[in-house]
Amino acid sequence: MEHSTPLITTIAGGLVLAFIFGLIANRLRISPLVGYLIAGIVAGKHTPGFVADEVLANQLAEVGVILLMFGVGLHFSLKDLLSVKKIAIPGAITQIAVATLLGMGLAYGLGWDLINGIVFGLCLSTASTVVLLRALEERQLIESQRGKIAIGWLIVEDLVMVLALVLLPAITGIIQQGHSDFASLAISLGITLGKVVAFIVLMIVVGRRVVPWLLAKSASTGSNELFTLSVLAIAMGIAYGSVQLFGASFALGAFFAGMVLNESELSHRAAQNTLPLRDAFAVLFFVSVGMLFEPMTLLEQPLAVMATLVIIVLGKSIAAFLIVRLFGHSKRTALTISASLAQIGEFAFILATMGIALGVMDKEGQSLILAGAILSILLNPLVFNLIGKYLNKTETIEDQIIEEVVEEEVAQVPVDMCNHVILVGYGRVGSILGSRLHDRDIPLVVVENSLSRVEMLRERDISTVLGNAGNHEMMSLARLDCARCLLVTTPNGYEAGEIVAYARAQRPDLMIIARAHYDDEVEYISERGANHVIMGEREIAQSMLEELHLDMSLNPNKAEGCPI
Repeated sequence: MEHSTPLITTIAGGLVLAFIFGLIANRLRISPLVGYLIAGIVAGKHTPGFVADEVLANQLAEVGVILLMFGVGLHFSLKDLLSVKKIAIPGAITQIAVATLLGMGLAYGLGWDLINGIVFGLCLSTASTVVLLRALEERQLIESQRGKIAIGWLIVEDLVMVLALVLLPAITGIIQQGHSDFASLAISLGITLGKVVAFIVLMIVVGRRVVPWLLAKSASTGSNELFTLSVLAIAMGIAYGSVQLFGASFALGAFFAGMVLNESELSHRAAQNTLPLRDAFAVLFFVSVGMLFEPMTLLEQPLAVMATLVIIVLGKSIAAFLIVRLFGHSKRTALTISASLAQIGEFAFILATMGIALGVMDKEGQSLILAGAILSILLNPLVFNLIGKYLNKTETIEDQIIEEVVEEEVAQVPVDMCNHVILVGYGRVGSILGSRLHDRDIPLVVVENSLSRVEMLRERDISTVLGNAGNHEMMSLARLDCARCLLVTTPNGYEAGEIVAYARAQRPDLMIIARAHYDDEVEYISERGANHVIMGEREIAQSMLEELHLDMSLNPNKAEGCPI
């Protein structure tokens, strides 16, 4: 008996193809995003073989955008958002204006009318939420000042695009009627702005109290399933409500849902529980983008595609670079923002679709937008890598080490000590270890990738290296060459294993103690050279037995402790 299962077929086909091409891309040492996009092209209707459901794929992609923006909100406080408003608001608006004018210029050269050119230019002016966040996450920039500016910039772009989506039908109606009804336009604009402001105020005033309370109530049930369900219900429910009741966007609603949930002490647990879903649906987003691409466009309109790509990658980037520099920020910050915005995504597709439905954009414009989106997303990792190489060659040691006041970032401070303990990670476990070692005046260096934690540690005069311990340069800065012990407390056991393997290769004599959650992680980390791997459940059981005064060690092969 045959069953019609387009949803399962789309999810299964998309994930399998994304895994295959993502693995190939990783082997070729290029971004897995490239593999996901190619998987989408293969699954699309414009190539032979397997064809996924395009409508369902787009809806699944929207879920990915919601979960990703919710995750960003969980690590982004209202204070962070307000701290970058002076550059994010005027910067985003100016950059949108520049990109729109460039798009209109290209449209004029192609013989399109004015309204078609405006819609086309707006489509080229906004960056993809998913691409920008992935790029910042891969480079540990989410919590940096550069990351905060980029995210704030993105939020302003989303707000402008929401206004564009609401006003476009009204403007189109005025043009088609042949007379100017600016009163109606002003009323539409006022209503839209009022709704968005009402949503933001509601979330800040009411949501900051209600949402953490709901999360605490679900956690008090003791059911991990109910807790995870409550997190997803809050994220999806608020995102959906923001669209249906306030005319905002799914991304904006999800971001504010996460931001108010950030007020809860359970925000870290909420982020961890939703991480697998965020990753899976983010992959489906890139697959859905690839499905829209028609390869023949590259052959039929090569010059128009190239001009579109130049506007996206160069035009927007140069405008953003000049704006950020004019506001007094460093070259590094300006280049990071420029690279983050050198692509287009979800709103471009939505706006182009609406333009076609209203009769103010033709299929040719939509094809150029899709080609520009695909190519700019493919090139985005390369742009970041080129900027990184350029900065490495042109920046002096002082540029990299001395703290730049205009960026308000924590710079790397050289560690000048030996015979110390290196502590990787300052989360729930690392903070307990670090505090006790510091209280006992034991020389300590912390390697941590959270900017806020690094600032807090340095206020307490604890030597800290800002970065990912998986980066060998970070371990060198922490003076691995002469450390007494290495304590690895990162929650990801396989990441911990790679850190341990590198440390053991560099220091065969070093005492290494690591943390793990599962039996397979214990084995993995031990094989890579850890002297002792501690699994929480075993230690809890051992402590309970000790309270009963039973001499029944669950871990009889303990290594000798770190000589501190």
